[in-house]
Amino acid sequence: MFNQSALGGFGATATPSTANPMKDFEVAQPPDDSVSSLAFSPATLPQNFLIAGSWDNNVSCWEIEQNGSSVPKSMQSCGGPVLDVAWSDDGTKVFKAGCDKQAKMWDLASNQVVQVAMHDAPIKTCHWIKAPNYSYVDFPMAVVGTAGRQIIVYQLEGKPQEYKKLDSPLKYQHRCVAIFRDKKKVPTGYALGSVEGRVAIQYVNPTNPKDNFTFKCHRSNGTPNGYQDIYAVNDIAFHPIHGTLATVGADGSFSFWDKDARTKLKPSELMEQPITRCAFNHNGQIFAYSVSYDWSRGHEFYNTQKKNYIFLRSCYEELKPRTSS
Repeated sequence: MFNQSALGGFGATATPSTANPMKDFEVAQPPDDSVSSLAFSPATLPQNFLIAGSWDNNVSCWEIEQNGSSVPKSMQSCGGPVLDVAWSDDGTKVFKAGCDKQAKMWDLASNQVVQVAMHDAPIKTCHWIKAPNYSYVDFPMAVVGTAGRQIIVYQLEGKPQEYKKLDSPLKYQHRCVAIFRDKKKVPTGYALGSVEGRVAIQYVNPTNPKDNFTFKCHRSNGTPNGYQDIYAVNDIAFHPIHGTLATVGADGSFSFWDKDARTKLKPSELMEQPITRCAFNHNGQIFAYSVSYDWSRGHEFYNTQKKNYIFLRSCYEELKPRTSS
């Protein structure tokens, strides 16, 4: 659908600006407040749809067309800021979790919303796991970062259970986590991002302890006196085909990485505001990222005149792994 030949032209149609220095395609009618979550529709749908949850209490949906344009399709208002969104595997329903302490299911065909869970506190994340009773799951691993800087790995096959509890390899607060797969498409580890501009690549069962490593990112180039600004890693996403990854940060940039070659594939220019979330579509042709304030510098740096953006980038070639010479 959103193929490489079609994408090759749309980036050139954007005029470079301080808001869009990468000349990527701007999503129409973005949310009115900071974007907290992004998710593309699954491969079961013939079209590409993008949903976003945001702090204006809304879940928004766009259809992404072959020429790169975006068409607003629908929006649902919720009882509080939306913290996460997820698709069902058949693409007929969207789930949302948020500050209203409820998980809700949005049936796209009927446009009806029903509550599916209620908790005593805001719900931070939600995920769709395939098949009843977990008899078959696409992602038989769950990774949770706790407030005490611990990592808990859960095994979801059969009866879900805690598989391993680990101390974080990072010294500072976790901000994001993403699972990666091996060449056989089996989940084997995760990337963990922190507020200290650092990412840890961790294998659940490493064949060699040296397979686990950390790297610095989302930091300024430094000054003559040696000081450097360090920014939070706000989100991490793995490319569904290449297995390479993207990080986005509070510095307002994204970067593409090859974890196996331990190298940066591409850095971006700096946006006017932090990049809060990112996502790849199912075939890895599109990279979506949201530009909005993440409150990392407090209320005094919140600028009501700054617009929120969601951008789309043709990314398949840029995320190909580094070839060995």
